[in-house]
Amino acid sequence: MIRATQVEPRDGYHIWLSYSDGTAGEINLSHLAGHGVFKAWNDRKYFEMVHITSYGAIAWENDIELCPDALYMQLTGKSIAEMADTDASFANA
Repeated sequence: MIRATQVEPRDGYHIWLSYSDGTAGEINLSHLAGHGVFKAWNDRKYFEMVHITSYGAIAWENDIELCPDALYMQLTGKSIAEMADTDASFANA
């Protein structure tokens, strides 16, 4: 299974992510900022507390979590079916 290995906050509402298969890149989260629970990101220091949880989610404190698989698909343009194929080949490697 492909897992997020590193996350860093970037300018605006962007994060940089890397994954165990070598995929890495920047994700724009500005479409979420300022809405619902994401209003917490209005505090830049809070946004900068992004981390990977022990179970692999991209998170801020215990309040906000994003699915690392959904972010991986956004980075790569892969579909859910392609993710399943990638997971199977990665497991057999």
